[in-house]
Amino acid sequence: MIEFATLQGSKRSARQFSFSGFPGIHPMSARTSDKGTISIGFVHEALVGVRRLGLDANALLNRAGISPELLEASQARVSSVHYGRLWHFIAEALDDEFFGMDSHPMKAGSFTLLCHSVIHCDTLERALRRALRFFRLILDDFEGVLERDGGTARVVLVERHAEPRRAFAYGTFLIILHGLACWLVGRRIPLDAARFRCAEPDFSPEWRVLFSPELRFGEAETAIVFAADYLDMANVQNERTMKVFLRSAPANFLVKYRNSDGLVARIRRQLRHIAPDTWPDFETLAQQLHFSVSTLRRHLIDEGQSYQSIKDDLRLDLAISQLCHSDKSVLDIAHDLGFAEASAFHRAFKKWTGARPGEYRRTVAGQ
Repeated sequence: MIEFATLQGSKRSARQFSFSGFPGIHPMSARTSDKGTISIGFVHEALVGVRRLGLDANALLNRAGISPELLEASQARVSSVHYGRLWHFIAEALDDEFFGMDSHPMKAGSFTLLCHSVIHCDTLERALRRALRFFRLILDDFEGVLERDGGTARVVLVERHAEPRRAFAYGTFLIILHGLACWLVGRRIPLDAARFRCAEPDFSPEWRVLFSPELRFGEAETAIVFAADYLDMANVQNERTMKVFLRSAPANFLVKYRNSDGLVARIRRQLRHIAPDTWPDFETLAQQLHFSVSTLRRHLIDEGQSYQSIKDDLRLDLAISQLCHSDKSVLDIAHDLGFAEASAFHRAFKKWTGARPGEYRRTVAGQ
């Protein structure tokens, strides 16, 4: 991650897809930065099926408002709005809402039909069991099984092949299922643990934010674990609210139901309400959170982050939000983010995304 020595006050058309209908882009508000950004690793993974079939990946990226040049920058991130668009365009191009990751395609309209099949279930447990039966009918290569044992619930993926799949395949299945469950009960269901059979991907810190800090790879099975009490919660949704929900699901699950209870999320919320040039140093932050410096550092390492990486990621989210959703000049945005000079902001943004701020804004505007 980038060390900011120059920071002020720092010590250092086409038809709409069946379940889409993209939310409009509005001027930046206090909540805009909550939308967050997505690692470029997710973009690479989403395009695997597109490239395997010889389709034009760059055309889909441009249509979604993502510069193909960003694929060359390993640290690049894209806005959740643009990734959501890419998700839908890929699913449309493949006629497969599971991105070609199962031997049987999850054809367009499947997710909408899934929502219709569970919307009248009275409890989350009944809805999840019905959803898993639905997936069993749609997909051929693996299925999810809900297990309840005392106070613990697990969704375990049972596979029909010996070789593990990509993390993105497991993650997509579980993100859709977990996101649907969170929406049905109207709150995030915190996960006590997540286990994956596959090797750890390069962007595994993203999985910790999406699932749980208690995350392991190379395990005997793929599963998520949560408190069984959530299974007894009532379904609070109905057909009217489902219509609104379907406009941006399931791509919005990548940001809407992230882990909001972890220490990293707590620090992000605290910093978001403070001007970047007045963000506290690490020692002051530890005092504010009632931790010793060593304890705070250890907890952040457990969540796969550092204080510098949290600040960098939040600055990037704020920068992308302002470039995409405001008419502020690049100089004003640089000052808002705590950069003493616009040139320092240009260098940092180039390292973050692979493009300079003006280039990024023009790419988005061109879409």
